[in-house]
Amino acid sequence: MAESLVERRSIDVVPDDERHGTAFSQFTLWLGANLQITTVVTGGLAVIFGGDVVWSLAGLLAGNLVGGAVMALHSAQGPRLGLPQMISSRAQFGVKGAVVPLVLVVVMYVGFFASGTVLAGQAVGKLTHLGPVAGIVIFALVTAVMAVVGYRIIHALGRVASIVCAIAFVYLGIRLLNHIDVTAVLHDEKFKLPMFLLAMALSASWQLAFGPYVADYSRYLPRTTSARATFWWTLGGTALGSQWSMTFGVLVAATAGNAFVDDQVGYVVGLGGTGAIAAFLYFAIALGKLTINVLNTYGGFMSIVTSVSGFRGQRELSQRGRGAYIACIMVAGTVVALAGRNSFLDSFADFLLFLLTFFTPWSAINLVDYYLISRERYDLPALTDPDGRYGGWRAIALITYVVGLAAQFPFLSTSFYTGPVVAPLGGADISWIVGLVVPAVLYGLLARRERSATPESRGSGPRTRTPRRQGAGR
Repeated sequence: MAESLVERRSIDVVPDDERHGTAFSQFTLWLGANLQITTVVTGGLAVIFGGDVVWSLAGLLAGNLVGGAVMALHSAQGPRLGLPQMISSRAQFGVKGAVVPLVLVVVMYVGFFASGTVLAGQAVGKLTHLGPVAGIVIFALVTAVMAVVGYRIIHALGRVASIVCAIAFVYLGIRLLNHIDVTAVLHDEKFKLPMFLLAMALSASWQLAFGPYVADYSRYLPRTTSARATFWWTLGGTALGSQWSMTFGVLVAATAGNAFVDDQVGYVVGLGGTGAIAAFLYFAIALGKLTINVLNTYGGFMSIVTSVSGFRGQRELSQRGRGAYIACIMVAGTVVALAGRNSFLDSFADFLLFLLTFFTPWSAINLVDYYLISRERYDLPALTDPDGRYGGWRAIALITYVVGLAAQFPFLSTSFYTGPVVAPLGGADISWIVGLVVPAVLYGLLARRERSATPESRGSGPRTRTPRRQGAGR
């Protein structure tokens, strides 16, 4: 049982005889990962920052659909390639050049681990009566163990969380509707473009943050799994789960005010009741946070290994090495969580959102290359060879990435930096749109000059006529 449960694969290709599952597994995983307290808080920010309920909900829905579609396109790569998400970015950036976007990916996932551990630690501390510090440590240890066990337990966790958290949110939704005047809340609506775009940016950024690791959780699906099915089940799970949670957050923020802002976990549980019901809600909050924290830990581990292995020429990783990498992420995230559990994490969360600026150009480059330039076919052995067809550093992708970053800054609005174009737009932050469009167009134009055919004997997927690059990175 242990041998079948504990994952052996890491950055290497998953062989066909080890593939299993159906595309529906993506729905339960991403539904469970989004039915959690941080998603609720993210939705509530749309109202806290000045939006009304109706147009905040509309903006959040638009962002969840657009950002979720981008994220789901990454997910559809998993069954085809059988590789972790960031390994495939070596085809665009080079075997060593892929480390450029990866550095900040690791920082962000450690930060998400920390912020999630603080909220979950409160719930675990209440459940165990040991207090928040012990709750943080216990939660971090459980997260690390599950990340070490790997793929199968992650999906099992997603299935359980999707059911338990759905029950909790249905109950909380009923309780909330019984406490508020829905007609009055929905009646006070006035469209403000900046607030609408802010809500859209919040939810789109939430979805785009999954991009660097979403294929990690679809790569074990059989190669014959329909890309369309993978796309739609992923989009359905992530959009439904996030919009459900964010809608709850909008209604809570619009009616509870500071009571919710000051103590998100305490307010939500208090809304549900006391005694056994409160215990169940604390458990559901901890379970939802555990699901997303395991994803962040596992994705962060894959990102670190992808970075290191590109320079070491490493093709596989031992289970001992896997445990060591995950332990490092756990320790770093726990230290940050304990150090900043009182005040620091509010500022750090803003910094983490700022880091999302660095993901949108990568996402655009990866998707354009995979779907439009390489037509879903990569030379898989060359992804581990710095002297192979993709080279060590690929200038076209790196230049496009830098241009994509630079193009976003005039449109960026954060607490510590606001671009010059934000004010003329009424305070709206559209940097994520610019960060997708500009690199996609630029990379598409530059990369098409290198097109040629992928070797039939080494590529992934069925044998079809497809374009390839000529001597990329040599």
